[in-house]
Amino acid sequence: MTDTAGEGTAGAAAASHPRLHIPIHLRWGDLDAFNHVNNTSMLKLLEEVRVRAFWRPAAGEDAPSTAVLDSSLLSGVLTLIARQEIEYLAPVPYQRHPLDVQLWFGKLGGSSVEVCYEVYSPSETASGGPQTLYARATAVVVKTDALTGRPLRLSPEERAAWTPYLAAPIRYAHRR
Repeated sequence: MTDTAGEGTAGAAAASHPRLHIPIHLRWGDLDAFNHVNNTSMLKLLEEVRVRAFWRPAAGEDAPSTAVLDSSLLSGVLTLIARQEIEYLAPVPYQRHPLDVQLWFGKLGGSSVEVCYEVYSPSETASGGPQTLYARATAVVVKTDALTGRPLRLSPEERAAWTPYLAAPIRYAHRR
């Protein structure tokens, strides 16, 4: 996991604002009968990226500076998905090297965050050519009290960790 400025080779899709780069390996079971990553598998991969990016690691584990949420059941806090959208730009074939999932925040609300993702081919391509942008996605995550279900305000620690990655949200092709 790295915190870097998007250097993008995918044209306007990669901006010059800081992004988190979370490598995520594909599993053979992520493919469907058409030999590319199934849409439900893509949601699971993005969920895994969120966990790695936002949940505090166990002692001795590596994590980005944005991993400030307590994932324990005793924390009393839930992170719930209010909305998700994915725009597929190219089929994701099986590959042994991890995908390069880049993420940033399109908005920090009172109790919610808009997480923006771009899913790229591995950063170290065999041909040395540019990365392929496979998909863009957005998830609105709401922080809630586990007992009452009521929204919880983002903490100063969360805002401090996430604000450096605040940038323009994704503009989807169908909304232009």
